[in-house]
Amino acid sequence: MSAATMRDVARLAGVSVKTVSNVVNRTPHVTEATARKVHAAIAELGYRMNFAARSLSLGRTGMIALAVPQLSLPYFAELCDDVVEAAERRGYTVLLEQTGGLREHELAVLASDRRRMTDGLIFSPTGLRAEDGASLEVPFPMVLLGERPLNPDVGHVAMENRAGARAVTEHLLRIGRRRIAVVGSYDTGEVGAGYLRTRGFLDALEAAGVSDDPARHGAATAWTLQDGARAMREILDRADVDAVFALNDVLALGAVRALDDAGRRVPDDVAVAGFDDIREAAFVRPRLTTVNPARREIARRAVDLLVDQVLDPEAPLARGTVSPAHTLMVRESTTG
Repeated sequence: MSAATMRDVARLAGVSVKTVSNVVNRTPHVTEATARKVHAAIAELGYRMNFAARSLSLGRTGMIALAVPQLSLPYFAELCDDVVEAAERRGYTVLLEQTGGLREHELAVLASDRRRMTDGLIFSPTGLRAEDGASLEVPFPMVLLGERPLNPDVGHVAMENRAGARAVTEHLLRIGRRRIAVVGSYDTGEVGAGYLRTRGFLDALEAAGVSDDPARHGAATAWTLQDGARAMREILDRADVDAVFALNDVLALGAVRALDDAGRRVPDDVAVAGFDDIREAAFVRPRLTTVNPARREIARRAVDLLVDQVLDPEAPLARGTVSPAHTLMVRESTTG
């Protein structure tokens, strides 16, 4: 039995071949009722699009790129999963690239010949500076992730770093903790996740009239388990604490280990909270209170913004920053 064609789908659905093409390519101006008829016909016939033929006819590759700082960090590994899943729903595959968060590598991503292999780029830069904004004026569709709105003409999907950090710190204050340490604190003036989360922590303390003690700040340039444990040990050597806000979940897990080594019980002696809601956060003991930054929604919106640009290059570009709402995940590490 020969494979079903787009013409077969059109005949069964009672629509034109052009309408079927619009539905499978997710172009606008197709009614929901028509789309349902076409999808039902596709399912009944087992139709599979010939992506190679589509790419040749449309001048597209059917592939988008995702460039992130470090795949070994759980947040970015899980973000990649979410982007791949969202891209598959739009009929695209994903080429992954790792920059190490280095400025020169991030600039190279923008100028690479690999851009010819893809229809667009989802890009999470951490090394680029404000003066690099002009480098983001590129001749291909692109969406930025992260905290740096380096060019207002490029679509940007961010997370609520400052608001999320304030919310989790307010939770620690509500449960009666006042000697709150921050692990991974940043004071560089650079607008990145570390800076914004530290600012959110300080916002909450100030609003509550609780003084911040620099002795309870533990810096961490790399957000690893080892850095979290080291920073926590250093804080314990110089200050008394009854709670910890770690700037990501990996740092928080490292801090929990250091507290356990020091004979401090979590949460009875010290409540601990993180940020990112990585998968391990709900399975460690005690389960970790954290901020879910809406990672899946960030991935979905980034993919949709990019693919919409690819499918309709003449449409107005999506500009400015979109920030899906965070959720505070209260678990055993602060409530017992």
